[in-house]
Amino acid sequence: MVTPTPWLVLLLAATLAGCGFQLRGTAEIPPDLAPIYVQAAEGSAVRTALERRLELNSGALTRNAVEARLLVRVLGESRSTRVAAVDRGGKVIAQELHLRVRFDAANPDGSERLAAQSLDLVRTFENPDVEVLGKQQEADLIYEDLVDDAADRILLRLRATLL
Repeated sequence: MVTPTPWLVLLLAATLAGCGFQLRGTAEIPPDLAPIYVQAAEGSAVRTALERRLELNSGALTRNAVEARLLVRVLGESRSTRVAAVDRGGKVIAQELHLRVRFDAANPDGSERLAAQSLDLVRTFENPDVEVLGKQQEADLIYEDLVDDAADRILLRLRATLL
């Protein structure tokens, strides 16, 4: 087995750094928007995901609406499924999993900063006859991924439209 020399590793690191490659980090929240308060219905998965991302930015999240410079309001979120494919016998072999999220952003005084917007995220979920066990857990994992994706997209839209 060939082990890389330290010079080769250094050269590779310099090449990656020089081309602009960076690992995906936390969403950057501009200082004039922070701290942000996330308002949503109790048990909202999108709210939890947004708060988790904002906690990674020191000072970007507040749990007290009075301290906030920006309110992100999750107006609604819903999950649904749709049949995407059936076999010759009429058995469902693929489904589309949908997550719909409506959100807006406002100043603490209630004035609108970002008009209500919707996200409709879709993933295809194959459901073959074999491997019946574990399909519900797999669907739940896909929905968790959709929730994380929704949180990332909301933060990107806030950053893009409010700067």
